[in-house]
This record gives sequence, structure tokens and C-alpha cells, in this order.
Amino acid sequence: MTPVAAQVSITTIIPMLTAIANRQWEQFKELEADFVSQYGVEVWQDVFNFRLKPALDKDSDRWLLIQWCGEGIISKNVA
Repeated sequence: MTPVAAQVSITTIIPMLTAIANRQWEQFKELEADFVSQYGVEVWQDVFNFRLKPALDKDSDRWLLIQWCGEGIISKNVA
């Protein structure tokens, strides 16, 4: 985990956990976008993988996965 990711305040992560617990996908996506704007994608990946995701219970983890899968795959045809 990067040093910056280790220093992200828990008060930044709690609203994301709350959005997941309340099954509020749009709110989670907004919080995620704000986080990435402030800290960058690399820090988000570390915080998500090493701090946020391990804190999820089985049902919340499954719900989050289903939400991501529900967005589908966006592809571009390159000619």
C-alpha cells in the first residue's frame, strides 16, 4: 500500500462504507469519483483493495460486485 493510501483518513472511507451498507450505488459512485479526483486512481485502488473491501461483510461485498457487473462492459469498435 502506498504511503498516501495509508494516510487517508477513516472519515473519508466511512461515507463509502455507509453508502454500500445502505445499498446506495449512485452515492457510492459519487464518493468514488470525488476520491479519485482528490487522490488519484492509484491511491483509490490501494484504499479500496486494502482498507475498504476487507471491511465489507459477505452480503455487502456481493452487492457491490453485482452493481459493478450490472453496469456492463463498455467497448469501442476500432476500425
